[in-house]
Amino acid sequence: MKEEHPPSILSFLQRLKKQFFHQALHSSNELLQVLKEAEESHVIDSHTRSIIEGTMQLENMEVRDVMVPKSKMVIIEHNAKTKDFLDVMIKSAHSRFPVFNSQKNKIKGVVLAKDLLGYLAGDRKKEFSYKEYLRPSILVPESKTLGALLRDFQQKKSHMAIVMDEYGEIAGLITLEDVLEQIVGEIEDEHDMEEDNIIDFGGGRYLLKANTPLEEFNEFFEVSLETDNADTVAGLVVSGFTYLPEQMSEITLQGFHFKVLKTDSRRLHLLEVKKAPDIINPEG
Repeated sequence: MKEEHPPSILSFLQRLKKQFFHQALHSSNELLQVLKEAEESHVIDSHTRSIIEGTMQLENMEVRDVMVPKSKMVIIEHNAKTKDFLDVMIKSAHSRFPVFNSQKNKIKGVVLAKDLLGYLAGDRKKEFSYKEYLRPSILVPESKTLGALLRDFQQKKSHMAIVMDEYGEIAGLITLEDVLEQIVGEIEDEHDMEEDNIIDFGGGRYLLKANTPLEEFNEFFEVSLETDNADTVAGLVVSGFTYLPEQMSEITLQGFHFKVLKTDSRRLHLLEVKKAPDIINPEG
């Protein structure tokens, strides 16, 4: 005797078929609702739903939202000696290094750590020359969507891009891992160091991990934000909305303007924060 589908799953599959093959979806919210029902009906699990939601968010997020700002970049100067390059490689545990000119305002290309390791395994009769191994760098604007960038990485078989601002100046860098983490969450290995919860992008704009403790936020900005039922910035923001906000939702709370950059159906992950105008210029 053939085993029948449980009624709840069968009902969902019938609705899913109707929705996708007989009726067009008119918004991402409708698709998200279908995914929610799929999870509730045990057709997909919560991890699968989170990955699909993360993939959908890539088209709404821009490179500037997750890039490593220039002040945090680990770089190699074009005239660095082999020992200097090796010291930077070991200390950072990175695998790719942008090579800059002496003024640090022009990118010459990218050198891989494995190139230096290959040199060290050889006869080493001469100084390591980055020019022999230099790879071209991808340049992308801050406004490029993460979805478009991911496609660039795939087509050009690259793992790193240098981010340029609207004036043609270097603003930071972004890696394939940075993009993938927006889909699957944090990717850590044994070499990962604890990253800062708050990153200053300049111009009064800060990138913030949503689970940053309020105590750390207050210490960083020298303020005294508080809420009765939460001890993280995410809790403060959700309390302000009174519900879990969607991506790109914005709210001003206690003198700070928050924008939701990354979220899923359960929690906030990434926020942009700026001081409200009355704090930046109380007399203005």
